[in-house]
Amino acid sequence: MLDPVTRPPGSLALRCSRALLSPWSRLSVLAALLLTAATTVVLYEPQRLLAAGWPPQVSGAGAVVLFGLAYGVCTAAFVPRPILNLAAGALFGTQAGLAAALAGTVLGAGISFTLGRLLGQDALRPLLRGRWLTAADGQLSRHGFRSMLAIRLFPGVPFAAANYCAAVSRMGYAPFLLATGLGSIPNTAAYVMAGSQAGSPTSPAFLVPMGFIVVSGLVAGVVAWRKRHGLRARGAAGAAPSPAVPARERPLELAGARKPG
Repeated sequence: MLDPVTRPPGSLALRCSRALLSPWSRLSVLAALLLTAATTVVLYEPQRLLAAGWPPQVSGAGAVVLFGLAYGVCTAAFVPRPILNLAAGALFGTQAGLAAALAGTVLGAGISFTLGRLLGQDALRPLLRGRWLTAADGQLSRHGFRSMLAIRLFPGVPFAAANYCAAVSRMGYAPFLLATGLGSIPNTAAYVMAGSQAGSPTSPAFLVPMGFIVVSGLVAGVVAWRKRHGLRARGAAGAAPSPAVPARERPLELAGARKPG
């Protein structure tokens, strides 16, 4: 009789580990994390900072650092940045509030980018087959710093969505974080200044930043509309088959190479 086939020890564990580390399993983990974060935001309502203020037990530089850390975690959990920026200005004033908000912005972007890159990129990249998606991915992959800087300068694309889209592309960490930090300064500063003057809504120090926010939002809408049509046209051009070259226009070398020796 033939001896029974013996399977190497640990083969079941190896298959289980491969299944758990597969791209779709990691994507499921990312979806679970994001769903948990969104649920936590709905339950705890961090926007109450605008009304209740910062806990009195924490003050000074420690409060600014703690707020920056909490800001980063909250933005990764889909808390709208305008609310956090207004809270930073109302709690700490313009200078300290801006420092905390910018540090939290970069931290939150880094958290989202890391999660998307490690847990979602391998599963989602094969799905980028549409012309518009392919063109957008190519723009982020080839011109990452310039594209992300434009996205941050002109608000319109949700912060978390931009982070995860950049993570799926081939953009590097350094240009992503640098563009996020630089591009977020104007809009963040406007919200922080408005938050610091929230008690005087008719003062120029409040009206000027709010006017900048409105104008930048309108400009962002126009830029996004034009960019969308540009990406569509680029995707259509990339998908169009190259025209056949007539025989009479082929290089003479090829024609000569076909002659019998």
